[in-house]
Amino acid sequence: MVVAGAVYDAGRLLAARRTEPPALAGRWELPGGKVEPGETERQALVRELREELGVAVEPLDRIDGEWPVGGGLLLRVWRARLLGGTPRPLQDHDALRRLAPAELFDVDWLDHDRAAVAVLADMPVPPH
Repeated sequence: MVVAGAVYDAGRLLAARRTEPPALAGRWELPGGKVEPGETERQALVRELREELGVAVEPLDRIDGEWPVGGGLLLRVWRARLLGGTPRPLQDHDALRRLAPAELFDVDWLDHDRAAVAVLADMPVPPH
C-alpha cells in the first residue's frame, strides 16, 4: 500500500514535483510513500511527510477510491492538516506548489494522482 497526503495549507493543496525515478521526473504528485510493515496508513503518512517535506501533519480522513501505482501497489489518499514546519522538497522532489482550488489541474499530475485530485476537487477544503 502507498499513502499520499492531500495537505492543505491556508486553503491550498500542496503538490510536489518528482525527481525520481526518471520515468516520473518532472511530473507532480501528492507527497507520500509506502506503508512499512507494522505501520498504519496514518502513521506512514505522518512519517513520509516528515521525511519528504520536513512537516508535521494530522491525517483527517481517507478519500474514496484507490488507484494502482505499479508493482501490485495501490495508492490511497488522505486529507491532512499541516500542523508544523515549512514544507521543503527534501527527498524525491525538487519543487513544491500550493494550488488554489481553481489551479488544481494547472500541473502535470501523475496519472493516479490526477484521478485522486479529481475526487478532491469535488470535496470542500478542510478548515485550518
